[in-house]
Order: sequence, then C-alpha cells, then structure tokens
Amino acid sequence: QVQLVESGGGLVQAGGSLRVSCSASGLTRSSYAMGWFRQNPGKVRELVASINGIGDITRYADYVKGRFTISRDNAKNTVDLQTSNLKPEDTAVYYCAASLYAGTAPVMGGDFLYWGPGTQVTVSS
Repeated sequence: QVQLVESGGGLVQAGGSLRVSCSASGLTRSSYAMGWFRQNPGKVRELVASINGIGDITRYADYVKGRFTISRDNAKNTVDLQTSNLKPEDTAVYYCAASLYAGTAPVMGGDFLYWGPGTQVTVSS
C-alpha cells in the first residue's frame, strides 16, 4: 500500500524560508517521479515542482523559479521542497504526489497517481 505523508508546514513571515518534506512508503524508490502541488480553497491545484525518478530532471512553476528547490533521497524514500523568499501568495496547502512516469518530471496533476493529505504553509505579510 502506497502512503505519502507531508511534514514541515507552518507559519512563516514574508521573506522567510521553510522546508517541507514528504515521506513515501510502499514505493520502489526511483521507480516514481515525485511532485509538489499547492491549492487554496476554491482554486485549482497547481504544480509547484516535480522531479524524475533518479533526481536529475526537475521542473518548476514560473512563480517559484529561483526561490524553491525540489530534491529527493531515494535511500530514505523522501522528497523535499526547500522554499525561500516566501511571499503571502505562496500561502496554500502543499501536497506531495507520486507518478509512474519515472523517466521525466511530470507537470500535470493527472499524471500523478498517489497523493498525500497535504500540509499547510502560511506566509504572513
């Protein structure tokens, strides 16, 4: 049974940084691409960043390029999202997701098969 669990969310001031992590179980390490999405109430879930199975291909949404970094540790079955220079508009529930398309870094939510319950990130102005 596949299970994804996010951690590390919280409240941070604008300009600050936060590291959110996702722990995966039931997956065969590098056989899955991983992604981070975010969503606010009443809005569409949007991609933040994704990474392929072996960690050498990454994709970022334009609004986080240069501020967020996605990484993975297949030995520990974890994927992290390091955020910096946070803005109030980064406030959202952040979700970890796993995709079977391990050879690439998918960008569409429909390409991801498994999802975590999410962790709240709130950026105050």
